[in-house]
Amino acid sequence: MNLAAPPQDPHAPRFRVRPPANWMNDPNGPFRWRGRYHLFYQHNPDAPVHANVHWGHASSPDLAHWEHHPIALTPTPGGPDEAGCWSGCVVDDGGVPTAAYTGVDRDHSGLGTICLARAADPDDPALTDWTPLPTPVVPGPPEGLDVVMFRDPFVFRHDGRRWALVGAGHADGTPSVLLYDCDDLTDWRFAGVLLDGRDPAAAAAFGDRATGWECPQLYATRSGEWVLVVSLWDGDPWTTGYLTGRLDRELRFSARAGGLLDHGRDFYAPAVLQEPDRALMWGWSWEAREQGEADWAGVLTAPRVVDVHPDGALRVVPAPELHRLHAAEPFVTAPGRAALPAAYDLTVGARGRTTVSLLRSSSGAELTVRLDPAEGTVTLDRGDWPREEAGAPIVVHVPPDEELTVRALVDGSLYELFVDDRASITERVYHRPDDVRELRVSSGASVTGWELVPPTHG
Repeated sequence: MNLAAPPQDPHAPRFRVRPPANWMNDPNGPFRWRGRYHLFYQHNPDAPVHANVHWGHASSPDLAHWEHHPIALTPTPGGPDEAGCWSGCVVDDGGVPTAAYTGVDRDHSGLGTICLARAADPDDPALTDWTPLPTPVVPGPPEGLDVVMFRDPFVFRHDGRRWALVGAGHADGTPSVLLYDCDDLTDWRFAGVLLDGRDPAAAAAFGDRATGWECPQLYATRSGEWVLVVSLWDGDPWTTGYLTGRLDRELRFSARAGGLLDHGRDFYAPAVLQEPDRALMWGWSWEAREQGEADWAGVLTAPRVVDVHPDGALRVVPAPELHRLHAAEPFVTAPGRAALPAAYDLTVGARGRTTVSLLRSSSGAELTVRLDPAEGTVTLDRGDWPREEAGAPIVVHVPPDEELTVRALVDGSLYELFVDDRASITERVYHRPDDVRELRVSSGASVTGWELVPPTHG
């Protein structure tokens, strides 16, 4: 099934990965196999609420055209994942795609176990059938650390050996990332704490609000630097952060810079696919409305290429394959006024202060993006489209320059803004029936906009 099928709900994104109905949250196990990209995700197949967690599954040959597959992982009655198949990753284990994931048993004590499931037929490019192992490879957190949160394994390679991270939180409120030696994927051995919230760079980047670090991801950049990504948990999902630094032979991570991974309020639990020449990232964008308001909830963001600037700041841009979704001709090529489609890819470059309006209410209020190259700021103001949290404008700071560029990927209610190649803002905006999608850009800016259309191949 093509994910670009017209949705019944006008708020539903058409070109991003989400199930046809019901609940979705964290992306899991992005993986490339036999020429296809595979994305798994937390999924309740029975209702648009966070419960009954399975692994949903979609795949693509090109990051633009996605197809649904049957559910990959289902809780096993009486098994270690009876209360849910929660977040994890997928790796190639000697030619067999293997999922390492968090299992929660019927007692649901709050502490997960690390479980494995293997592709039943590695020769199947769709990877439709999976077989869980009956016993966890890690039954719980290591002794002596007073861990009260333990979940979300992520397997990576370093110096020719396989290792894993697990997100954790401690009884004293300190978040951490635990390290395991798992060169033999069926034999995990605790190797210490990779990093915790007392690290000076982490404390400077994230503060002390988080009590646990979820969904840790670690990837290498082309420059040889490493990036550690964590989702900041403070009793509920809060936001996401990154640290850049070096990983030595002894698996010590030395952080030198860090910050928020995304400056919006609707981005969490990103998952990374390490490719030979780049790293790709997807995040979960939750609903900024009550659960159950529609027959679906949750969507994955567009794939992002993530790297590091020389100053240690994150570099983030949409994957270039997304150009395959562009219509044959742009709908706008100059500043001024134009009607906006429901899904589009818009780039605005400014050498002076510029205001971009993307949505207008019946009262005349506007959703705006203000660019100020001299100050190095981009401000998203969505004050007339309220939400439960404070509706203050979001301000992103980048180094001042002669020109500032913002790229907006909009798909239904999903708004993803990319500021130069240094910051992103992910927000959900639910249009009202009398709102008008209209672009207005002040003169002096460069503008190019493309409607998103279904890919012509499949």
